[in-house]
Amino acid sequence: MATINVRQLDNDVVDRLKRRALSNNRSLEGEVRHILKCASDDDMAAKRAAFLEASDRLREKTRGRKQTPAEVLIREDRDYGHHDDF
Repeated sequence: MATINVRQLDNDVVDRLKRRALSNNRSLEGEVRHILKCASDDDMAAKRAAFLEASDRLREKTRGRKQTPAEVLIREDRDYGHHDDF
């Protein structure tokens, strides 16, 4: 396996990576390894391209249709007393 050294990282970047690693039950090194693997994974690029193509098809199918903004739907739902009691 290869080794990569990354120099001159901002302290805040390292701190965020440490927090992320902790929340994912990984070491800092393991978290960075995971991030790099995901970022370089060709399969992820293919999934992203497929998602963007599907989004474009859906956007084209719904072009010109009246759309209600999400904030309006949420407000209506709240005004009618529909809410989760947690």
